[in-house]
Amino acid sequence: MTASIHRATLDDLDALVPLFDGYRGFYEQPSDAGLARDFLAARLHRGESVIFLATLDDGTPAGFTQLYPIFSSVRAARVWVLNDLFVAPGARKRGVAQALLDAAAAFARGDGAIRLELETTPDNGTAQSLYRNAGWREYDGTLRFHLSLVD
Repeated sequence: MTASIHRATLDDLDALVPLFDGYRGFYEQPSDAGLARDFLAARLHRGESVIFLATLDDGTPAGFTQLYPIFSSVRAARVWVLNDLFVAPGARKRGVAQALLDAAAAFARGDGAIRLELETTPDNGTAQSLYRNAGWREYDGTLRFHLSLVD
């Protein structure tokens, strides 16, 4: 089976919610389909993210990736952050992740972005291997920091 990729709309919520809930579960967050639906619906309704949905030939939802826009002030240009990438366990090792990465890159190029960025956990060797094999390179030695605004 191969995967087809399309840009998701609000009509795709039923397919996206279990995938997004599974993605959150991978990062040890409690399952909450209602939260997943509300979060995704808000992003899509407000145009705050771009989501690509992968489906197998039989119509089974297989995975998704979600991109958020940011801007480089130094370069005065758009950058897209590939924030989420998830492939359902039953659809892994079928090229779905690569197809999603390709769709994200094609979209960002078409949008005139200067780059795509992502980060993953240091212990996620599978994802790191995927990204390296797809041509992604580690950043230029910068350090990422964050300031938590919630307890």
